Amino acid sequence: MFVGQQYGRAEEAMRLYVSLFEQSRIVDIERFDEGEAEPKVKRARFVLAGTEYVAMDSGGEHQFGFTPAISLFVDCDGEEQLDGAFAKLSEGGSILMPLQAYPFSPRFGWVQDRFGVSWQLNLASGEGSA
Repeated sequence: MFVGQQYGRAEEAMRLYVSLFEQSRIVDIERFDEGEAEPKVKRARFVLAGTEYVAMDSGGEHQFGFTPAISLFVDCDGEEQLDGAFAKLSEGGSILMPLQAYPFSPRFGWVQDRFGVSWQLNLASGEGSA
């Protein structure tokens, strides 16, 4: 749910996300008012790396927003996909864990993107991957 300063950015975020991962696409978008210059997303479904998600814009006062306490975790099939997604998601955002080797993964990074959504990106290495 895109609220506060992120209100009205759900579609922009989804379009970025589906461009980064294979097996990704926007399934459908329902808007509040098709007549607006920049219609807000009432409800949208999109698929990232084969998993379906829902996104929406919600105006008004909210006592919450995105937090790193919840992250989208994506196993990337190769270093090129991992490096590209990490670079794009970190543009205008913040790096929570640099992209590097860790005891639990040969290559892993954690980033909060410019929309406030937190991502844990992992190099899939078959058996034993994080």
